[in-house]
Amino acid sequence: MTDHMDKNKKRSIFSGLQIATEQGLVKDQAVIIEDDKIVGIVPASMVQHHLPAQVHQFPENYYLVPGFIDLHVHGAKGKDVMDGTEEALTTISHTLAEEGVTGYLPTTMTAKKSVLDTTLSTIANVMADQPRRGAKILGVHLEGPFLSKEKRGAQHSAHMQPPTLGLLQHWQQLSKEAIKLVTLAPELPGAMEFIQTLRRMNIIASVGHTAANYQQVSEAIKAGCTQATHLFNAMSGIHQREPGAAGTLLTSDLVTAEIIVDGVHLHPIIVDMIYKVKGHDRLLLVTDAMRAKCMGDGSYEFGGQSVHVNQGRATTPSGALAGSTLRMPQALKNFMEFTRCSLAEALRTTSYVPARVLGLLTQKGTITVGKDADLVVLNNELMVQMTIREGEIIFSTKTTS
Repeated sequence: MTDHMDKNKKRSIFSGLQIATEQGLVKDQAVIIEDDKIVGIVPASMVQHHLPAQVHQFPENYYLVPGFIDLHVHGAKGKDVMDGTEEALTTISHTLAEEGVTGYLPTTMTAKKSVLDTTLSTIANVMADQPRRGAKILGVHLEGPFLSKEKRGAQHSAHMQPPTLGLLQHWQQLSKEAIKLVTLAPELPGAMEFIQTLRRMNIIASVGHTAANYQQVSEAIKAGCTQATHLFNAMSGIHQREPGAAGTLLTSDLVTAEIIVDGVHLHPIIVDMIYKVKGHDRLLLVTDAMRAKCMGDGSYEFGGQSVHVNQGRATTPSGALAGSTLRMPQALKNFMEFTRCSLAEALRTTSYVPARVLGLLTQKGTITVGKDADLVVLNNELMVQMTIREGEIIFSTKTTS
């Protein structure tokens, strides 16, 4: 970059802290931002050559990391995507910014067509004019209604149905082509043709809420399924003579797996096993959070059902897990604890991999010159101090200078 700044551009500098680059954590460097882009990573000793700028100086045991991207989140702070209102989406976006999330896919639930119609058109309206406040909506994760009643989890079985191309096309048109990911059960009638259509439409097909066996999941992967929705949860498990959906998805090199690392959905040893098999480039952390996130224990509505939250664990009256109250920094810390991986490796699962599967890696997912300035400042305990989306500070614990 040149030392001469366009006077119409806004420049800011992040310095003092360790920077998570594609080459790993680096010290004594500074990140230069102009407007919404990263324009330089320079030696800290060279910062004075890039003034005037707003300089954000942090302690050397803090970290500057890529913004987190959550591909599976239903709600937060009392609001749910299925409320179908702009107010709900605004609250969710602002709450996610507090936990370092710069981009996310609002995730739907199985519901009446009319309810999903309203939800999807509302998301499209919000996406059409997103101010740089709160986490950015990057598209929609359609979780349902193409799911197995046998593995419904907290989803409402009354409105589940086989995959329908007409319905998908209707919803994709209604959402102004915002649907980026569809969770489905591959054993349902018409699923293989549906998966092939998703692939042609450049929509991620993800296996989830399924009782499918090895053969059925293998066929789904051949047809174009490239993802697993909350691996091991709400799917047929591993048996020594039948790998089930979980075993098939775990061992396929073509599948990237979502995991909910809250210590509730998956035992720490299972998380470690998944990491040993998948590595950090075929895993992505999601929260699957519902409206009780940031709200405390009590009774809540989720997918048309009553859900009770006790010590952060959300369950339906039948005892099924119903989403989570997980926040992304806690997922990151848990993942590092359960797998003993490094921060740099763990960050692949919160930023790089989700950006890659969405086809956004040229814009997001790493701290790289030319990419969007989606950044998070973490302290030495990996707690969020500041969140920056496209160059704008969307959350800060305090003013820094």
